[in-house]
Amino acid sequence: MDEAKRTMQELKQMQSLPMHIKLGMTRQRIREWIDRYGPNGVYISFSGGKDSTVLLHIVRDMYPDIEAVYVDTGLEYPEIKEFVKTFDNVTILRPDMSFRQVIKKYGYPVISKEVSKCVYYARRTNDPENVYVKKLCGELEFEGKKSQYNQSKWYFLLDAPFGVSNLCCDVMKKRPLHKFYRKTGKVPITGQMADESKLRTQKWINGGCNLYDSKFPISNPMSLWVENDVLEYIVKNDIQISSVYGEVIADCEMDGQMWLDGYVPSKYRTTGVSRTGCMFCMFGAHLEQEPNRFQRMKITHPPVYRYCLKSWNEGGLGMKPVLDYVGIKY
Repeated sequence: MDEAKRTMQELKQMQSLPMHIKLGMTRQRIREWIDRYGPNGVYISFSGGKDSTVLLHIVRDMYPDIEAVYVDTGLEYPEIKEFVKTFDNVTILRPDMSFRQVIKKYGYPVISKEVSKCVYYARRTNDPENVYVKKLCGELEFEGKKSQYNQSKWYFLLDAPFGVSNLCCDVMKKRPLHKFYRKTGKVPITGQMADESKLRTQKWINGGCNLYDSKFPISNPMSLWVENDVLEYIVKNDIQISSVYGEVIADCEMDGQMWLDGYVPSKYRTTGVSRTGCMFCMFGAHLEQEPNRFQRMKITHPPVYRYCLKSWNEGGLGMKPVLDYVGIKY
C-alpha cells in the first residue's frame, strides 16, 4: 500500500476489506517499521485495552522480544492495571502530575479533545479572528463553505463556571512517552485506528500508517481496522483480554430466533464495557446510551464514582456540576 496522501473514499474502501487482509497489511507495516529502526529501537505502546492487547499479540508473534511500555496515569480501570502486570517485558511510566493537579491548572476534559481545545484557547484571546474563536462561533470556512470543524454547538462552554481543556492527555500520557523517547530514542508502535476520531482519520489521510518524518515518529499499523476486526481477532485467536470487558460474543440475535446451524456471525460485542481508556474522562460521554460510563461506574466501581462526584473542596474531583452543565447523566 502506497503511503502517499489518500482520500476518505480510499480509507472507507480499505476499512471494508476482510480482517485477514488488513492483518496482512498490518504485519507489513510492522516489518517496515522495525526494518527502519531495528527491534531494539521500537516499543509497543500498551494501554492494557483490547486494541493494544491485539497489537501486542501481533507484534510479539513476529518479534517476541519487543519491549512494551505502559503509562500508569492513575486513571485506568483497576482491572486494566492488574491485566498489564500479567505480561513480561513491560516498562511502566508515570506522569509528573496527578489528574486533580491537571484539572486545577488547565481544566476538565469535556465533549471531545477538539471542543475542549477550542474552549481552552478561545478563552485566552481577545482576537475575534483567532481560529478557535471562529470555530466556536461557527464562522470557520474552507474553500468558501462552512468547515466541518465548526464547533458552534458548544459555544456555551465559553461561559462555563469551570476550566475546560484538552491537555490532560498531553500531560499524563504524551509527556511521559516523549520523555521516554528522548531518553531511549525508541519509537512507538500503537493500536490507534483511523475510525476512532476525525483527527486520527485526517492523520492517516495525510501520512498513512507509518509516520517517519513527524517530530515524534510513530507507527499505527492497525489504522485500517475497525472495532469488529479487533473483536474478531480476539475470538479467532483465543486471546485473553482484561476482565473489565467481560466476554466477546457474537452479536446476532436475529429477532429472538435461535441461530441457524452453520451460521457465521459477522459482528461481535463485549458483555462488559466496550471501551476502557481513562475512567474519569468525560470525552464522548454525552453520546453514550444509558447506562453511560458514569452510571455503570456507580455500580461496578462505587469508590471511584464517589471520588469523581465528591466536591472539590472536600478533596474529590468536583465533577457533579460539570456533568450537570454539559447534560451528562450520572
